[in-house]
Amino acid sequence: MLPASLPPVSALSAAGLWAQGDGPFWLPPPDSTTAETVDGLMYFLLYVSLFFFALIVGLMLLFVILYRRRPGHKQRPAPKSSLALELTWTLIPLVIVVIIFYWGFTGYMEMRLPPREHYEIEVVGRQWSWLFKYGNGHIDSDLHVPVDRPVQLLMRSEDVIHSLWIPDFRVKMDLVPGRYTKTWFKATKPGMHALFCAEYCGTRHGDMTAAVIVHEPGQFEVWLEDAARAAADMTPAQRGEYLYNRLGCFGCHSLDGTARTGPSLRGIFGQTHRFTDGSEATVDENYIRQSILDPSAKVREGFRDQMNSYQGQVSDEDIAAIIALIKSLE
Repeated sequence: MLPASLPPVSALSAAGLWAQGDGPFWLPPPDSTTAETVDGLMYFLLYVSLFFFALIVGLMLLFVILYRRRPGHKQRPAPKSSLALELTWTLIPLVIVVIIFYWGFTGYMEMRLPPREHYEIEVVGRQWSWLFKYGNGHIDSDLHVPVDRPVQLLMRSEDVIHSLWIPDFRVKMDLVPGRYTKTWFKATKPGMHALFCAEYCGTRHGDMTAAVIVHEPGQFEVWLEDAARAAADMTPAQRGEYLYNRLGCFGCHSLDGTARTGPSLRGIFGQTHRFTDGSEATVDENYIRQSILDPSAKVREGFRDQMNSYQGQVSDEDIAAIIALIKSLE
């Protein structure tokens, strides 16, 4: 059984999860049911291209040698066109293109249409983190899935275009603001894999990673129940730190005093902040609540207005827990 608590996503990515195991030449391990189709078509295109490259270059070199200009050589009239030859170099590429189209089209349709019985997970992408929402209401910053069971990802972006990419599963799909997109996969064996954003989405695009944890048969349900129970047993400050990681706040706000895209949360409670409009305010419970729900209302001097609102995504209890975390960082 995989552990319920995992190292930070950055550590997982640094460990090179996407390169674990033995994959085919030039590709990571094929750990989903769609990988075979994708790999097969890729290698078919590669070998066909190599064959025709070698054939064309080889014939070109042969003709350069055989028909080079030599002393005493007399120019001959050009031969008449050959219908058989023209049909050959027309029909063979046509057949190859039809094969590629059929293989690619059927593979694409298989990847776009999930089986009727599947488990759905909602995915939210934002600069620069992922959120994964499960059927029981639990939200996690890593993607947990059961083995040998189709999983559909219902995805949306809260800011710019992102692209969810799991190399080991050969899955990649854009998240477009203002609409839902979907993709699905079925993992074939338990293990851990890396998930990336494959669409440049800002200055910390490279940090937008997550871990994919494929649980052994029967253990996914156990993990889901334990994760929900553990979140309920936390102290307010502990739950605030859990929300800080789950909501991706670490992407912009540090806990150690280091300024990132946004100001650090350490030691700010009770301070007086000056804003870009020239006004000032003391950091208290109401200020923190407003900053979470309407971050554009007061933009701290020295920083840009680029934080997304969490209106409708966090409850009053969640906000209280985040306030408790900030207070504990005095």
